[in-house]
Amino acid sequence: MATAPVLDDALPGFREARLMPVDLAVERRDDGTILLRSRVAIADYDANIPADLARSAARQPDKPALAWRETGREGWATLNYAELKARIDAAAQWLIDHAPEGRPMLLIADNTPAFAIATFAAWAAGLPVCPVSTAYGALGGDYGRLAHVVAKVKPGVVFAENSAKLAPALAALDLGDAILVTGDPALVAKPAVAIDALLATTATEAVTIAVEAIRADDLAAYMLTSGSTGLPKMVAITFDNLAANSAQCRQMIGEAAGWHDVMLDWLPWHHAAGAFVLRTTLTEGGTLYIDDGKPMPGLFAESLRNLREIPVRFFNNVPLGYGMLVEALESDPDLRRTFFSQLKVMLYGGAGLSQPVYDRLQAAAIAETGHRIMLTSGYGSTETVSAFMAIHFETDRVGIGLPAPGAVVKLVPSGDRYEVRAAGPNVTRGYLDEPAKNAEAFDEEGFYRTGDMAVFNDPADPEKGLAFAGRAAEEFKLSSGAWVYGGSLRDGLLKALTPMVRDLVLCDENREYLTLMLWRTPEGDRDRITAALKTFNAAQHGGSSRIRRALLLDVPPDPNAHEMSDKGTINRRAVIDRRKGDIDRLYADIPDPDIILLQEPS
Repeated sequence: MATAPVLDDALPGFREARLMPVDLAVERRDDGTILLRSRVAIADYDANIPADLARSAARQPDKPALAWRETGREGWATLNYAELKARIDAAAQWLIDHAPEGRPMLLIADNTPAFAIATFAAWAAGLPVCPVSTAYGALGGDYGRLAHVVAKVKPGVVFAENSAKLAPALAALDLGDAILVTGDPALVAKPAVAIDALLATTATEAVTIAVEAIRADDLAAYMLTSGSTGLPKMVAITFDNLAANSAQCRQMIGEAAGWHDVMLDWLPWHHAAGAFVLRTTLTEGGTLYIDDGKPMPGLFAESLRNLREIPVRFFNNVPLGYGMLVEALESDPDLRRTFFSQLKVMLYGGAGLSQPVYDRLQAAAIAETGHRIMLTSGYGSTETVSAFMAIHFETDRVGIGLPAPGAVVKLVPSGDRYEVRAAGPNVTRGYLDEPAKNAEAFDEEGFYRTGDMAVFNDPADPEKGLAFAGRAAEEFKLSSGAWVYGGSLRDGLLKALTPMVRDLVLCDENREYLTLMLWRTPEGDRDRITAALKTFNAAQHGGSSRIRRALLLDVPPDPNAHEMSDKGTINRRAVIDRRKGDIDRLYADIPDPDIILLQEPS
């Protein structure tokens, strides 16, 4: 076992987090390919997740399982483990009695107790779930994405909790012979069953028998990819995939994270990372406070309100959310005091965290506690269930870390970077009815191709972990044929523009030069941003990394137009396609005064 990475001795130490020790096996092949795996064996786990939840409920029936805010009510409403288990059993019995055997439940809901109950009830009844964002049912038009999912999955039950919000979509869609379950059937134009009818069902021994019949290789879920480059794919996930991934993450950071304790989380449960939090907290016996905020303008204030009330040992967010959080921590001592009072680990995922945001978070932690706080990555994808790599060692560097127990990371040389591929018990068996895409997604040895690039933080010492070095899908060519490495260039720009800019989009392929659209923070005045961009350009060595023009955007990214995912990450292609007028302004022969001119074409 190697020694721990060298840290800056001038800074205070990290608050004790008790992460998994680094014990890395490195295999180097003659062609330059490198295989990384942890010598720590994956711990035993039970793939029967409904049985695992039942054990949690039996151990602590009176402990709150879920907590949420109700409109017009002060404080938090709660559902304890005994109540949650009883409602799951009731709904499972109804599904056993009425649902078509084996056909999936399409679940369209926000993060609510009903979503959690429906998920575990479907599993207990032997049905896979396919959770979908309510945004799919709120976009209007022909509801193309939702219609695509219905046609692919062919659900036997459609669970659509918010009747008023989803009524137009439900009326427009052909649901076939699926049974529609909703909050208020009177508000929808099709025959429907009330959710209350499921919860009023008397459970029988049939539920216990159905749970005991679950096998590790049974299909548990179809999880949707983001669909950023087209219609979403349905990723087939087994109970073994889910349980293995929970076991991996428990081993890497679980003791510090305290999923058995108190969690406060906003990540959407129809997405891989949010589904992990819901599943792991309940099977570990923790209390999950549902945060209705999001890292978006106008919505993050709710997250800050909750963080002022609920101290946590573990905090999970996307880089955009951390950028908004650090601004609040620096100006709000009450928030800072509560946030850091019990905190052991912060985790980011979904994109690379900029080093300046990392440094500011640590400065706030030191000011409040006298210690740094472990800030780790959760690197994974829908196809790997959730994170299969993490930083589980003390370091000052951002990155994607090292593989979890049971996972094998294959690094295939690609210039001065490596393409990241993954194998392990957490990796999907493929996409639903997509043979061509399945063939593309896996290599000849069965490794899943993530499409991401990475480099070693220290090539001479692999135990210092990997750093994210771009996403192949974000790389494009200019009209000159020069490649733009969009992921790494974006990260560099964010670093140069912190704290003046919240996020940005690079424009655009097959153009003569690069331009930029960006959303600024309150600190980001035009002159400061212009100066920072000129400084950035001066350090670049080629036209494929220099920005010629920029535009400050006043209209925030619209999640209903897929410009931003429900977890707060920017969909570059959707932003560019939707804002064609702004693109035309950036590339106009005579730019208008709002365009920041940095370096004109020669």
